[in-house]
Parts: sequence; structure tokens; C-alpha cells
Amino acid sequence: MPTKNGSPGSGQEPPQLPALGALMVDTSHGERVGEFRGTAGPYWSLRPVRGGAEWEAEPARVRPAGPIERLRAEIVRVNRRSRGELL
Repeated sequence: MPTKNGSPGSGQEPPQLPALGALMVDTSHGERVGEFRGTAGPYWSLRPVRGGAEWEAEPARVRPAGPIERLRAEIVRVNRRSRGELL
């Protein structure tokens, strides 16, 4: 089946690359929220908002964080910063 530009495709467009630092939700890891850090081969690298090691996620299983998820992530970040914890 042709895509919008007329070329044949698989029927599924690859997800658009988010901006660096955008908050994303990895649905394959229990709705885990992380900051988009870049790509690693076919995967996207996400970093926990609470700090810690990055993990790799399949782009098809990642979605932008909604307003409540972004608010929760920002509260976590501000609380850690206020306690002097490194991020």
C-alpha cells in the first residue's frame, strides 16, 4: 500500500524522533517515564527522571508523556534537587 508520498511502505510509519530531554513513557517497562537522550542503533535511549542508568526502548513502544505524567516527573526532579541529590 502506498504511503502519503506515494511510495510503498510497510503500513506503519516509524515514530518521529522526539527532542532531546523530552519526557517519554516506555509502555514496555510498566509505563516508565524517562527523558529522551538519543538513539542507540534501532532503539531510543531514555534516562530515568529520578536519575540513574539509561535504558533502551523500542520506539514503537514509546509515547510522549501526558500532562499528569510530566507534572509527576517534574515534582520528582524538584524534590531530589531540593534534597541535594545528584541527577
